[in-house]
Amino acid sequence: MRWSRLFIPTLREIPAEAEVPSHQWLLRAGYVRQLSAGIYSYLFLAQRSLLKIQQIVRQEMNAIGGQEMYLPALNPAEVWQESGRWDVMGDNLFRLKDRFGRDLCLAMTHEEVMTTIARGELRSYKQLPQIWYQIQTKFRDEPRPKSGLLRVRQFLMKDSYTFDMDQAGLDTAYDKHYQAYCRIFERCGLQYTVVEAHSGAMGGSQSHEFMVASDAGEDFVAICKSCGYSANLEKATAVPSEPGSRDPEGDLTPEEFHTPGRKTIAEVAQFTGLPETSQMKSLVLVAGGKPVLAMLRGDHQLSETKFAARVGDAAFRQAQADEIREWFGAEAGSLGPVGVANMTILADQALAGRRNMIAGANRNDYHLRHVTLGEDFQAEICDLRQVAAGDACGQCGAPLEVVKTVEIGHIFKLGYKYSEAMGLRVLNAEGKEVTPIMGSYGIGIERILCCAIELFHDKDGMMLPGAIAPFLVVVTPANNGDPAQKEAAERIYSECLALGLDALLDDRDERLGVKFKDADLIGVPFRITVGKKLAGGMVELTERRTKASTDVAVADAARAVAARVA
Repeated sequence: MRWSRLFIPTLREIPAEAEVPSHQWLLRAGYVRQLSAGIYSYLFLAQRSLLKIQQIVRQEMNAIGGQEMYLPALNPAEVWQESGRWDVMGDNLFRLKDRFGRDLCLAMTHEEVMTTIARGELRSYKQLPQIWYQIQTKFRDEPRPKSGLLRVRQFLMKDSYTFDMDQAGLDTAYDKHYQAYCRIFERCGLQYTVVEAHSGAMGGSQSHEFMVASDAGEDFVAICKSCGYSANLEKATAVPSEPGSRDPEGDLTPEEFHTPGRKTIAEVAQFTGLPETSQMKSLVLVAGGKPVLAMLRGDHQLSETKFAARVGDAAFRQAQADEIREWFGAEAGSLGPVGVANMTILADQALAGRRNMIAGANRNDYHLRHVTLGEDFQAEICDLRQVAAGDACGQCGAPLEVVKTVEIGHIFKLGYKYSEAMGLRVLNAEGKEVTPIMGSYGIGIERILCCAIELFHDKDGMMLPGAIAPFLVVVTPANNGDPAQKEAAERIYSECLALGLDALLDDRDERLGVKFKDADLIGVPFRITVGKKLAGGMVELTERRTKASTDVAVADAARAVAARVA
């Protein structure tokens, strides 16, 4: 293609609304334009890159036996009500009514619709296993769209679904997707980590996320560089770091002391001169309509995911001030477990074995010292805390790192959540009616492009991997008014196309510096410059990522690019 005929509206300045690098460069390079919050138009360059990503996804999905479909984004409420997710998804689900008052939604994923197809068509074990997938627009009523294409209200997703007769079949399908995802992200040029994850509203027994380390991300991952353990912070487990001081010894009795105006862990630590690790943190939550007291070490944070899994209520909430006063006779900041008998008490594992700690006295402006779990109060001990950097890996003991990441893919062993709820049944070999087991697997198409930009950019623009760049090579004559340069550029451009290289000819009547800046900005991996060296039969081949340049013969220029790609 010829640059002079293309619509590439580049910008010289970073738009004020763009914060993360991928958002800045997508706007500056003329890839996207914002229509409203979380809704973007994909212009010519973005569409080329996204189509290349989709083609890689298709090839790898087809290689594992996937069959591509295309399902409606507009769904009747009934199918989501069957699965129970009409209520679970809450405000994240776009909801609307048709002219007859019937409830509809814009799908954010398609477990329900795929299951209705399977329910209507699958009859026998002979039809299983099945791998069905699609690449389609999805919708999420995101309350705070931000970071360009990383948190949006409309997005592209590859979602696939598997149907198998038993757990062994699901394990095989899951492994096929795991390996296919690795190949997809490697072909797209990404540096990624696979981590254990929480299934959330999707349900299921096991899930893994594919994550790219980036400051633009909103997920945190615990990683052990020693043994390779990795897990989303929601799921991660570890041995907590040692307390800052030794617990007082002996069988001491709880003793009340005055802490005027000291309500936070930090304030009590400063008042007593003891570290936050010597305190118990009391959190009052309401799950299933009943109060629950969660106890943690003072310096630890509650993992909402672990708590929800323990109490079986993903919609739990914090207790309100009037509820706390009614249940404890005191206000938040002076609460503790001693004497509490009107609610379930859960204690994090980090409190097990600790002695003579500080906790609230359930009396305003008073605390207790010498409080010991198992002696002064009873609680169910479980894993409630969020892992922190420096905690010891549970597998090898090495310190964990906590890294900010972007999720680019997520795979789930759904189990029977949807097939059971929606009445999917087939006959097994003995003629008995059974429920197939399911898996669900998603990839964020735009997120692959965004993460490539987050990983590979410099002060001049994007440095996209060749497989997903809108063009692989740009042929740039230094002076369009020079007939020899123009003819040589045209010949090299044609030879690139003949070799199957995705080439762009910059035939614009612009200064050479402008052409170079634009090529760097939009992320073309290779540039062939036809200039003064042409008199000696040579042109300059430059690699965008390294900025290294070499002189090659005019006749060899196209083949030189092909060789580097290979």
